[in-house]
Amino acid sequence: MLLLTGGSLAVSLPIDHSKWDAMLKKYVDVQALVDYRKWNETGKPDVETYLAQLARPWRAGMSPEEEKSALINAYNALTVEWVLQNFPITSIWRTDHPFAAARHTVNGRDISLNQIESRLRAAGDPRIHAALVCASRSCPPLRREAYAPDRIDQQRDDNARAWLSNANLNEFLPASRRAKVSPIFKWYAADFEHGAGSIAKFLARYAPASQSAFLRQPDAKIDYQTYDWDLNDNSNLGAGYSQIQFLWDYFRNKF
Repeated sequence: MLLLTGGSLAVSLPIDHSKWDAMLKKYVDVQALVDYRKWNETGKPDVETYLAQLARPWRAGMSPEEEKSALINAYNALTVEWVLQNFPITSIWRTDHPFAAARHTVNGRDISLNQIESRLRAAGDPRIHAALVCASRSCPPLRREAYAPDRIDQQRDDNARAWLSNANLNEFLPASRRAKVSPIFKWYAADFEHGAGSIAKFLARYAPASQSAFLRQPDAKIDYQTYDWDLNDNSNLGAGYSQIQFLWDYFRNKF
């Protein structure tokens, strides 16, 4: 169940995502990179105001589309807020327990980013992995608009296509019948197998048509790239954050 039950105090008004929409248009560029410095200097109160709305108990009877939109927006906005709280940083992994700590409040409940992700994954739609952005260079592109209940299906399709058409994140080589794709497909292989039939079928559906026909053949090969955890900042603030540093930070946060 996607709804984070908020009890009898649920408000009656729908959630207004317009403030989040305006911030995305202002601080995210066409390459899906974020101007965290400017956001930190001029936009932190707006993030906090928007998240305060999401923190309150949600109204009863929300549609699945309303819940999904609110949860995706919550995940992405909370991630941005966490980066701003710790700015400047070279990677979100330089912070303490960025994904596992239940330090956020959504729908009247304390929750972690991992828990929000798990609730969205439970719906069985692997396109969710194209919508959630964890503040890294290898994330799918951060959409420059809020997810909206009346357009969320189209928006998820658009983001899946934008993700797979970005050659820096996913590469398709028809001549050698090989794809070099994000490790997200390996980490969440079961989601793509259950929701799309296989990783190859998902890729064939959303990758550029001129490059992806070979993925429908049984001899297609899929390799996985190394994930770049540099901050998705437009000033290259995270440039040089190495895999060794990531492993150190990962295990530091693990124990």
